[in-house]
Amino acid sequence: MSKYRHRLPQLDGRLFLTDGGIETSLIFLDGFELPYFAAFDLLKTEKGRKGLLDYYTRYATLARDNKLGFVLESPTWRANRDWAEKLGYDADALAGANRDAIRLMTEIRQKYETRESPMVISGCIGPRGDGYQPDKLMTVDEAERYHAEQIATFADTEADMVTAITMNYVEEATGLARAAAKAGVPCAISFTVETDGKLPTGQTLREAVESVDAATGNFPAYYMINCAHPTHFEDALDAGDPWTKRLRGIRANASKRSHAELDAAPDLDAGDPVELGRQYAELTRRLGHLNVLGGCCGTDHRHVEQICHAVTRRLAA
Repeated sequence: MSKYRHRLPQLDGRLFLTDGGIETSLIFLDGFELPYFAAFDLLKTEKGRKGLLDYYTRYATLARDNKLGFVLESPTWRANRDWAEKLGYDADALAGANRDAIRLMTEIRQKYETRESPMVISGCIGPRGDGYQPDKLMTVDEAERYHAEQIATFADTEADMVTAITMNYVEEATGLARAAAKAGVPCAISFTVETDGKLPTGQTLREAVESVDAATGNFPAYYMINCAHPTHFEDALDAGDPWTKRLRGIRANASKRSHAELDAAPDLDAGDPVELGRQYAELTRRLGHLNVLGGCCGTDHRHVEQICHAVTRRLAA
């Protein structure tokens, strides 16, 4: 049975951390091979499961030690039908992997959660197609049917919510939110943007958020931005615009490179963790309701630690 599904504690406004760039960390720092960036595939071996456990433990302890909330985002960004088929998973094996991922999150919560550090379990859902390019475009109805499979699996676990990460066009985000609503599971929608602060389709963040809200009766619990550097989207966030009140989370890249540059890069650009922390502190100063903070490509526990310290220092000042 889920613990927070009917009242997500991050909606009360206190600061929550989440993890960093799981796939880039596992590949470049921990030495794992991740075909198709499919971190969930590590669950099938003892070594892989331990690698995931070690990865999440770094963040859970950071949140606990600083008395902050934490969102345990499951390693299932690629655990949908199309990507799993490339790895040889049939429908039953895929559902089993999604359930096992939530069991791992539950184990971590049981070990590290405290009264001062509530830990929300989120079933992570990625795009059907490429995270950087809006390919395999679906209608809203198609997206709802497609993502309903993974959401239904999460609905029967201890997952408190689902989070759609790296959504790059509105129809997929809308269909996913509708599927979550029908399953009775809260959802967060995280859009990615290019260096101009717009979705790869050319839509503004404002247009994307307002469109999904209009089509779903404001169902998403909140929205996020991920897989872009703060310099790419900070100018798109005007605290005076009502839509920005719907934005609660940031999971930025370490690198200032564009998506195309990152796709072609043979190296890991870890950027400057201290600078990134300062940029998060400034974003939370401008938009005081931003309270779910983590990282994306190129970030690891060092970046999230700097984000944690910079933002908590600002709040204490």
